[in-house]
Amino acid sequence: MLDYIKGSIRSVYENSISVDIGGMALELYVPLSASYQVGQKAELYAYMHWNAENGPSLFGFSSKIEKEIFLLVVSCSGVGPKLGLAVLQDLGTQEFLDAVTEENDKALSKVSGIGAKKAEQMIVHLKHKVSKLIQSGVLIQASGKISKIHEITDVLKSLNYSRPEISAAMNYVSKNYSGQDCSFDQLIRHALSFLSKKSVSR
Repeated sequence: MLDYIKGSIRSVYENSISVDIGGMALELYVPLSASYQVGQKAELYAYMHWNAENGPSLFGFSSKIEKEIFLLVVSCSGVGPKLGLAVLQDLGTQEFLDAVTEENDKALSKVSGIGAKKAEQMIVHLKHKVSKLIQSGVLIQASGKISKIHEITDVLKSLNYSRPEISAAMNYVSKNYSGQDCSFDQLIRHALSFLSKKSVSR
């Protein structure tokens, strides 16, 4: 079973990226394709979804946590992979976890394609699973990073950046500085620098 892909970005599309893995390229649907750049090195956790009519589709995630949350979302009845990506794009990992654990159906229904009733059903279905995921220790290693990202997200919200912009900035910071011992101030500067460059390039 496909689990992990490492290569370089060959192409960036509206909702997906093409990753050259040496001799061949794989197209993966990702939460925020705009946060990737051609030529960039990519290390993605992967998931293959099978559709009876369209066959296999590949999905890529910048972290194990993103993949775990995607799998939780698509485990809900009537929820497909496109909606799983929308949750990651519109809410991000921390806000999604908060919405489920706090039973905040209004926060979850902000995701495009999830109405109030669907949000309530998802929370009922996922609350126990999210609790088990947290208790399993999967999130412990990244807890400090998640805390910093949550704080940065709040700052960017206060500066009136949109959810897609914030998610793209968080994806960039996670990919490029997760292995470095950066302070909160350094991480927020990296995020603002990324957003500034994206704005200029438009």
